[in-house]
Amino acid sequence: MSPMLEADFVIVGSGSAGSALASRLSEDGRHSVIVIEYGGTDFGPFIQMPAALSFPMNMSRYDWGFTSEPEPHLDGRVLVTPRGKVLGGSSSINGMVYVRGHARDFDHWAEEGASGWAYADVLPYFKRMETAHGGEDGWRGASGPLHVRPGKQRNPLYKAFVEAGRQAGFETTPDYNGSKQEGFGVMEQTIHHGRRWSVANAYLRPALKRKNVSLVNGFARRVVIENQRAIGVEVEARKQIQVVKARREVIVAASSINSPKLLMLSGIGKAAHLKEHGIEVVSDRPGVGQNLQDHMELYIQQESILPITLHSKLNLFSKAMIGAEWLFFKSGLGATNHFESAAFVRSKPGVDYPDIQYHFLPAAIRYDGKAAARSHGFQAHVGPMRSKSRGAVTLKSSDPWEKPAIRFNYMSHEDDWADFRHCIRLTREIFGQKAFDAYRGSEISPGIRVQSDDELDAFIREHAESAFHPCGTCRMGRADDPRSVVDPECRVIGVEGLRVADSSIFPRVTNGNLNGPSIMTGEKAADHILGKQPLAPSNQEPWINPRWRVSDR
Repeated sequence: MSPMLEADFVIVGSGSAGSALASRLSEDGRHSVIVIEYGGTDFGPFIQMPAALSFPMNMSRYDWGFTSEPEPHLDGRVLVTPRGKVLGGSSSINGMVYVRGHARDFDHWAEEGASGWAYADVLPYFKRMETAHGGEDGWRGASGPLHVRPGKQRNPLYKAFVEAGRQAGFETTPDYNGSKQEGFGVMEQTIHHGRRWSVANAYLRPALKRKNVSLVNGFARRVVIENQRAIGVEVEARKQIQVVKARREVIVAASSINSPKLLMLSGIGKAAHLKEHGIEVVSDRPGVGQNLQDHMELYIQQESILPITLHSKLNLFSKAMIGAEWLFFKSGLGATNHFESAAFVRSKPGVDYPDIQYHFLPAAIRYDGKAAARSHGFQAHVGPMRSKSRGAVTLKSSDPWEKPAIRFNYMSHEDDWADFRHCIRLTREIFGQKAFDAYRGSEISPGIRVQSDDELDAFIREHAESAFHPCGTCRMGRADDPRSVVDPECRVIGVEGLRVADSSIFPRVTNGNLNGPSIMTGEKAADHILGKQPLAPSNQEPWINPRWRVSDR
């Protein structure tokens, strides 16, 4: 670290929103930007090779290593909460699945007080950030930094899954990121030329070539606030503590776990909680760390009677061959995340837009690469999209190095249990369609003996996992709403010169994976920060199933 570090804008975190912010705030050359990132380089095959996705989130080098507190409704299980500690943040360790979210999600944000964030307002930013290789004409971007492509679906099981959904009476969709999310179709990936297309590759590397952008490798301890104004960030690097000064603004984009933690360490949060840890109160915002949400999922696994799954590729020789092909040609089974079919469906009549998501995989294996089934198999990851359960991120002490307490409170609402039971039974119905007749063996998990509500609930308690979509802990809303942490321009309420822009500001979790909406948040926040007129709202109307009142399909 140099003797004096100062810039117009200081961004904490190089993740999905932070890298987009760094790029957009610096692109006209008029403002200097410093990005503070504690993690190291994202160079190397574990991150850049798409098929190696299970490795980085299990490596302390790349992951913050957070875990939940024992979850009371899941028999006290402690669940991992991976967050990227590396250039590109969680976009460098995620599953590379690209989902914008449903139009109704953003309309709900606006209804909750995040005015200017309705679907009509955010769609132009999704278009600005994308280069979509495929997708629906008029709905997708063609010249943005983020390359998005559909899965190639070379394994016949991918198409069998989509066809099974159609046979069960559900919609199909040519592009769930276009006008019609509802239905079964091809899943999209943030993969470009066979490599993980993280925000480090899409936004940050090009930005760092500019003279007005620099990267500081250090640990952000707190935001320095004087007279209710943020003036910099206290950073620790190599046992030295220094303040990185912001002439204009500090922007916290440190994740839905680290952003509320940093605000609380800086004196912004529920006054009683801060005083408990001896932290001087700068702004009493009881919403900081509250409203924590996530998606949960289960793996429903089926044996395959044909040897066409990834099971035969799990031996060392096959892995070496796949690795070599990827290393030299950036092609083959190493160049995909293997999530190439998807579905967004509604759980029952009266639900107006999808509330269940599917990822389909032609293997029976856990997300972390462990505990592969002993035979050829395939699986669907399935889970409800809009759980009513809410948790919180709180401090354990005033020590910046101590990990916060993360309590998701998973499955604390009784509706979650009914929703998950429906997900299991619906997946069995889909796997039971004619499209799978040539492939279907016995059910591996939960197993055919697990049928009653009580048996399904026991399976859920033991096996439900996080889909790694935590958000909501610095909720965006009206400035006069005590639950709000930031206003609709991402400004922290009660403190000048300080904003938060990442998934922590989401009022409610969006449908699907959160990398896309998080990048959009950085893109849109940059225009607010620069005082630019936001992009003109779209007048495009999303598709809503005309049968939604009477049928789930």
